[in-house]
Amino acid sequence: MKSSQIGISRAYDRPLSERGARFLVDRVWPRGVTKEELHLDAWLRDAAPSDELRRWFGHDPKRWSEFVSRYRTELDAHPDCLEPILEAAAKGPVTLLFGARDPEHNQAVVLRDYLLAKLAHH
Repeated sequence: MKSSQIGISRAYDRPLSERGARFLVDRVWPRGVTKEELHLDAWLRDAAPSDELRRWFGHDPKRWSEFVSRYRTELDAHPDCLEPILEAAAKGPVTLLFGARDPEHNQAVVLRDYLLAKLAHH
């Protein structure tokens, strides 16, 4: 499997490039954004944190490290939901889209790091 770039971007930001696959990794659709504006390859709801975990976290930076741990556990339990991203990453660049305001404390950050670690082990 060749090395691939996995980036993250807010769903509200204009795409920097038309290259590569684009996946929305939120459980809920970003408010006020159309499907056409996102230029999505897929909406992967199941790759997002569970509703329970998402509500518990509430984007509170004080809960970040515990959120990372719990989310990684959820990802470990459902590896099949990551297949579309891993397949796309084998072919070229991938962008994970998220709706959260905080660019450092959101599920796309965790998911990107998780996927990069998986790709590094293959």
